[in-house]
Amino acid sequence: MCGIVGYIGKRDVAPLLLEGLQRLEYRGYDSAGVVISGRSGGLKAVKAKGRVRELEARIPKRFAGTTGIAHTRWATHGAPSDENAHPHLDTEGRVAVVHNGIVDNASELRAKLEADGVVFASETDTEVITHLVARSQAESLEEKVREALKVIEGTYGIAVMHADFPDRIVVARNGSPVVLGIGEKEMFVASDVAALISHTRQVVTLDDGEMATLKADDFRTCTTSGTRTTATPETVEWEAASYDMGGHDTYMHKEICEQPDAVDRVLRGRIDDKFSTVHLGGLNLDAREARGIRRVKILGCGTSYHAGLIGASLIEGLARIPADSEPASEFRYRNPVVDPDTLYVAVSQSGETYDVLAAVQELKRKGARVLGVVNVVGSAIARETDGGVYVHAGPEVCVVSTKCFTNTVVAFTLLALHLGRIRDLSVADGKRIIEGLRKLPAQIQEILAREEDIAKLAAEYADATSMMFIGRVRGYPVALEASLKLKEISYIHAEAYPASELKHGPLALIEPAMPTVAIVPDDSLLEKNRAAMEEVKARSGRILAVAHQEQAKADHTIVVPKNEDELDPILMGIPLQLVAYHTALALGRDIDKPRNLAKSVTVE
Repeated sequence: MCGIVGYIGKRDVAPLLLEGLQRLEYRGYDSAGVVISGRSGGLKAVKAKGRVRELEARIPKRFAGTTGIAHTRWATHGAPSDENAHPHLDTEGRVAVVHNGIVDNASELRAKLEADGVVFASETDTEVITHLVARSQAESLEEKVREALKVIEGTYGIAVMHADFPDRIVVARNGSPVVLGIGEKEMFVASDVAALISHTRQVVTLDDGEMATLKADDFRTCTTSGTRTTATPETVEWEAASYDMGGHDTYMHKEICEQPDAVDRVLRGRIDDKFSTVHLGGLNLDAREARGIRRVKILGCGTSYHAGLIGASLIEGLARIPADSEPASEFRYRNPVVDPDTLYVAVSQSGETYDVLAAVQELKRKGARVLGVVNVVGSAIARETDGGVYVHAGPEVCVVSTKCFTNTVVAFTLLALHLGRIRDLSVADGKRIIEGLRKLPAQIQEILAREEDIAKLAAEYADATSMMFIGRVRGYPVALEASLKLKEISYIHAEAYPASELKHGPLALIEPAMPTVAIVPDDSLLEKNRAAMEEVKARSGRILAVAHQEQAKADHTIVVPKNEDELDPILMGIPLQLVAYHTALALGRDIDKPRNLAKSVTVE
């Protein structure tokens, strides 16, 4: 959570920092702040509760400097306020810190500092770091930061400035991303390449336990214990235009509409028609090892967990390997049995999700083989896993995930097909799935072409205060994800249940004021799903069906194109993204930045 951006060079720093914050606002947007090293010496800070635009309005015209750091916040310790906004300065205004993450022992450290006479200006855990750096007697800023980090427990991505060292910014990482941007006699730092991409595509991503010193014409990296490290810049594949809204009213709408191209991208160069399989060289898993897999465990959070549920179904169905999906946030706390014959798959759009990363680290410690399914090249999970699949969805700026969810499910299809063809999946079935995959972009475009009709249907249900989503087997994860999308951006309460579970309790909730969204594919469970709709109608419930044909028992039906049974969940989720979007639009919600949420969850 939260966004960090910093710059040191020759240019006027304030406009650069504000531009970076605007790019990063999806990571947190309840307060923001900026601090610069003034031309006359000393640090100057401006902070504001609210969005970056509130901060920009407060910055005075004479706010000049060539070095600075800035932050946009998602609150953890302390409510959104001017005082709790970053950067945090020490009592004398000599040290400034911006921080992503959580200091777990902040209360203990704060008590010790207050006992020594330190007066705190905020309720945040971050201010502890500021005072620790300020009180250090070390001679260099690097050593001051190093001393502070020795007593910090928890996660952090930090950037530090000191009035006595105006020629540098010191940054460090442990569990929260920090990316350096390499320019011409200028250097950048950010928590996401989105803030850097319009200025440089040469980046260095710090590892956990690593810190760096940035000067205008140089940078050097080392471990937090002081050992020098070697950092080789990499070229970012995405361009600045990828982060623009591209003529759409919201990023969410843009990203929904990008899905045909995104799916084409994840398939490109991976299909092997000769053997009716796919090439996934990044797995680092040869055929003998693949045949030795006895179980697959998929770990993700939120939307990634839902994609994992569909992925588990695909792996069981195509590769005939027992598979299941579990929230990563729960996995490592239940002392799981780690089996050497189990393949673990970590799923994360950002590749930095803390709960997933922590699960990966625990699994690696116990000797497990772990693959990653991520969108961001070079992210922490991509680096820490044994191999994996990039989903190539492109940048996703809206807080809620749409195209990345779809591409992740397609990536799981590729993985399932790969494992299946190594094992017992026939050439004919491999060819059938490949033909279905190739149809997806055009079929998604066909669904998007009906957006106007879907928007009208969404308006019919926007007055609901609660909604039920139901589906069976392959349809149930679609119901879960659609339910999540609706509540994330419209704030309408929504629940998802297996359709077979209705009679075991949830039917008590059905009434005219509570609509039901039913996922009804043309598969072997069609009549079972129709029976569930009968149960809802018998209790005067309204029904919106997503199906391959008009459903007589539904009040409204969104008809989607038919693909192979295994691939139908991909298509059935698309119109429900549009339903959530247009419901939120009808209710006047802030769609790209829903309340209380942020994009990249790098805290526990």
